[in-house]
Amino acid sequence: MSFITKFFKNDSVGKIYIYGITLFFIMLISFPIHLSAQKLKPKPITRILFLFDASQSMYARWETDTKYEIAKRLLSNIVDSIEKFSDVQLALRVFGHTKKYPPQDCDDTRLEVPFGDKNAFRIKKRLKEISPSGTTPIARSLEECQHDFPSEPGRNIIILITDGIEECNGDPCAVSLALQKKGIALKPFVIGLGVNKDYLKQFDCIGNYYDAANENGFKTVLNVVITQALNNTTVQVNLLDIAGKATETNVNMTFYDRFTGSVRYNFVHTINVKGVPDTLQIDPLGTYRIVVHTMPPVIKDSVALNPGKHNIIGIETPQGDLFLKVDVGSEYRKYNAIIRKQNDFNTLNVQDFNSSERYLVGKYDLEILTLPRIYLSDIDISQSKTTTIQIPTPGLATLITNSTGYGTVYVERDNKLDLIYSMMENTVKENLVLQPGNYRVVFRPKNSQMSIYTVEKRFTVTSGNSTSVIIN
Repeated sequence: MSFITKFFKNDSVGKIYIYGITLFFIMLISFPIHLSAQKLKPKPITRILFLFDASQSMYARWETDTKYEIAKRLLSNIVDSIEKFSDVQLALRVFGHTKKYPPQDCDDTRLEVPFGDKNAFRIKKRLKEISPSGTTPIARSLEECQHDFPSEPGRNIIILITDGIEECNGDPCAVSLALQKKGIALKPFVIGLGVNKDYLKQFDCIGNYYDAANENGFKTVLNVVITQALNNTTVQVNLLDIAGKATETNVNMTFYDRFTGSVRYNFVHTINVKGVPDTLQIDPLGTYRIVVHTMPPVIKDSVALNPGKHNIIGIETPQGDLFLKVDVGSEYRKYNAIIRKQNDFNTLNVQDFNSSERYLVGKYDLEILTLPRIYLSDIDISQSKTTTIQIPTPGLATLITNSTGYGTVYVERDNKLDLIYSMMENTVKENLVLQPGNYRVVFRPKNSQMSIYTVEKRFTVTSGNSTSVIIN
């Protein structure tokens, strides 16, 4: 019998203690596992829909066999290798194979093998049974693809394999763009089998076009396309300071699809414990416009990634801090300031006083919303430094009248009166938080119908003090 068992034998407190220790270790062991499960996100399913041309022209001779037989054989080989990936599903849509030409049938497109796991055998079997016979309704077939993909999230990819162009007066480019904008599929791959060079521009707008001039070229292209569709691609975004070093961080980055304009990713930039920007998993299909949401934002356009590789993207975002300071008591309202880039009338930010915010290195103009307003120009923001702007502590002026009326308040500057406030017509007492300075109030009672009853009153406001202005 162990020491602990002897010690706690027939002791209920001891049993509870042993139970507690056991539970503690179970929790200690399971906690990291649970935490890891929370952090790890499952890899999204990649769905590849082969859009296969079985129109009459695919019977044309192409080196060792017909285009259809060559394409069928090579595609059958590739689906076997793809099936080894547990996070990939395959489907097959064929066009130009159910009706004879002529006459032309522009609805000749059919989903032959829906998405599912372990579909290679079904796809190969169906390809053996199909015989090319009809026309080439590419636009119609692309349009029908939207119904082929499940509604669950995933990477939806279309690989169009064809030897000809649209023959039914459709617009494949417009259909492809619509599919991408709706988020139904990523930018399609298009593999042209011995396509006339004059037709290449018509395929470029559909998606990523690859020209297979011969049988061996088709085999190479097909492998390249599948590699791009499946390989993981990593990205490291270096946010560069004024010296070109990757020290800037903790700012959101939005990756927009350059072609459709849709938002693909949002990441708050991070530098890891080794001092290196974090590695991101980014889909290599498509071109990106990256917006780094600094103030003002920085944009890097037309960013193309190398599939299956680690991509490093440098973006210049040197930043410094602006701290706005004022010593005010609880009886005063909160101040803020409009921040603009130098000589730019557009509002960049509205910043509260007694707060600090980051801006790109450069010159800025400030409009501080005090009474009267304070305008500051050529405020310099420097790399990794804090620029502090402090304004005088305001004072409180209480305006008191014997009756309601029409009044305005002016600040006196260089023997000139600048209007800063119009008094409320139906109130006989108002409190104004004003910057230190000399002021004048001009007032006429509402029940006085002659201008001669206008009253002027001068007063001075000092920091942190209150003054009462009696207007008789």
